[in-house]
Amino acid sequence: MSGTRSAPVRVLIVDDEPALTELLSAAVTDAGWQPYPAADGRTALRVARTRAPHAVVLDGMLPDLDGVQVLRRLRQETPRLPVLMLTARDALEHRIDGLAAGADDYVTKPFSLEEVVLRLRGLLRRAGAEEARSGGSVLALGDLVLTEETREVHRDGTRVQLTAKEFDLLSLLLSHPRQVLSKTQILDHVWSNCFDGGGNLVEVYISSLRRKLDKGRTPMIHTVRGVGYAIRPPGDGG
Repeated sequence: MSGTRSAPVRVLIVDDEPALTELLSAAVTDAGWQPYPAADGRTALRVARTRAPHAVVLDGMLPDLDGVQVLRRLRQETPRLPVLMLTARDALEHRIDGLAAGADDYVTKPFSLEEVVLRLRGLLRRAGAEEARSGGSVLALGDLVLTEETREVHRDGTRVQLTAKEFDLLSLLLSHPRQVLSKTQILDHVWSNCFDGGGNLVEVYISSLRRKLDKGRTPMIHTVRGVGYAIRPPGDGG
């Protein structure tokens, strides 16, 4: 059984200042989210691949990779992942480069923790991450509704029978609406990445979900070639 269903929103915090990282982690925790700190760019990319965060707080200056470099790599793997950049007040070039590379928003240092949380909440709401959790034990997207406590799935009001692992896979996808998840991320969260040839396993289960959810309806599960899979509302081809 996947642990994704009861997990809160996951926020990756990338900054090499331990004191600031601790403050940001505390603010994220107080907001009801789960912080995942990373002190450098390479660690951040590794955490992003294994933990599938719903949002990222990214410092523009890191000891190994530049923040913009990290952002570009995140965008290659997860194009719709919300990213909030942190920049020094006089670092106009970083702000421009960050926004050009795809940052969704930025705050300048020094900043208030309340502002960071408010901006993150706005980004998460627009991305659908908090919307999917608004019903508590219900994950909903378009005409698709998953009830966690009873492990029932309905599409357009019709009950869809799923196996245990199909349900866990769908729960993971619905917990990240519109976000592209790699096969590695899916294996790590649904199967604990313990199967040889796991990539083929993911393909088999995705195909099965498509037959049950999308047959005769507008497709919701999409393949992003060379990257992974995403679930989107009917008619939203991304």
